[in-house]
Amino acid sequence: MKKDLHPQTRDVVFKDISTGFSFITKSTVNTKDTVTWEDGKDYPLHATEISSSSHPFYTGTQKVLDTEGRIDRFKKRYAGLGKKSK
Repeated sequence: MKKDLHPQTRDVVFKDISTGFSFITKSTVNTKDTVTWEDGKDYPLHATEISSSSHPFYTGTQKVLDTEGRIDRFKKRYAGLGKKSK
C-alpha cells in the first residue's frame, strides 16, 4: 500500500447548531475549532446545520405536501398522448 495516500481519520465532534445536539465519530474533515467533550478531552469541532435531531424526517414533523400520487399525476398528464388519431 502506498504511504500517505489516504487522508488521516480522527475523532471529530459534530454539533447541530439549530438544536445543540452533538455526537462524536471518526472523520477526515478539517476544522479549526475545538471543543471539550464529556470525557474531558479536546476534540475538533465541526458545526452542521442539520442532523437527525433537527431533520423533519427523523423528528416526525415532516409534512406531506403531495396529496395526489405521482403515478396518478403522470396518468392524468399524459392520458391523451397514447391515442392514435385517424
